[in-house]
Amino acid sequence: MQQELPLEPTPPAASQPAPQSAPKPRRPRTPKKPKGPVRTDMRLVIWIATTIFVVDQVLKYWVVHVLQLDRLREIDVLPPWLNLRMAWNQGVNFGLMASDTDVTKWILIAVALAIVAWVWVWIWRADAGRFARVAAGLLIGGALGNVIDRLLYGAVADFLNMSLPGWQNPYSFNVADIAIFAGAIGLVLVPQKKEPPKPARQPRAKGGDGARDKTRDGTGKSG
Repeated sequence: MQQELPLEPTPPAASQPAPQSAPKPRRPRTPKKPKGPVRTDMRLVIWIATTIFVVDQVLKYWVVHVLQLDRLREIDVLPPWLNLRMAWNQGVNFGLMASDTDVTKWILIAVALAIVAWVWVWIWRADAGRFARVAAGLLIGGALGNVIDRLLYGAVADFLNMSLPGWQNPYSFNVADIAIFAGAIGLVLVPQKKEPPKPARQPRAKGGDGARDKTRDGTGKSG
């Protein structure tokens, strides 16, 4: 009789790693749209308004306190084209609403500050272009310059006069008036931005997803 040798245990089959699926390509990240309305960079508005305000106040100080035009009343520079004619305006342009009462002065100051605030907020919220920001800076700087005049002197200091041969202009104005006029015209002529048309939504194909699901489950026949 042959002695049966014990069978050696067969080593367990090594587990093979599951095939790894290829990594899915990442979609490029689209830049996130800012939430809420786009705000305008107001640095150009501040720079223009500050420049107009400083130039206006420096010239008024020079005319009133250095040249003492309020005493001399008039100085011919390039007659009749350019003259210095002192005029204290207690109203608005061309002397409208002129009054020597404090009530009128404070009403005009309040109206000017309200216009400045409205223009500032409008430009800030409107995503305005460069032209509109320059116009807003001109108007704001000029309006604030005349407000300071009313606070310091009780009236606006007008000293520039331009006439023509054979025609004498009876009105005077200042740098702030020029800036206000140019800024107002510029804001009126600002082109309105047109919003880009929204892309049309494409309708989904009916039954497309359901047919694929049936094929995967074996309940539908392909081919």
